[in-house]
Amino acid sequence: MALAGRAVLALLCMLAGLGLAWELWLAPIGRGTLALKVLPLLLALPGLLRHRLYTYRWLSLLVWLYVLEGLVRATSESGRGALLAAVEATLAVALFIAATFYIRRRLADGAARREPAA
Repeated sequence: MALAGRAVLALLCMLAGLGLAWELWLAPIGRGTLALKVLPLLLALPGLLRHRLYTYRWLSLLVWLYVLEGLVRATSESGRGALLAAVEATLAVALFIAATFYIRRRLADGAARREPAA
């Protein structure tokens, strides 16, 4: 379970870093205001560092917005922007899988502790 928690943190940081680099330097659209899209990801950091199950749950729902953006932009842009969008979608799906694994393991461990011994 600790490995899944670290994977969620690493993937979250990679997704936020990609979003910032993409919108500020690599393939910006406009003046970089789309870099604000990483703020919701950064809001999850304190809860993840404290291993709050609630944070893992809402993050696993939030991440689908990044999958959607990545898929839309991967099919509508060309060149570097399309590649970055595909990477964003891939990272977001991986983040969802890691967060879901963490949630399921944590709930299973909690249920196992509550069961009386036979």
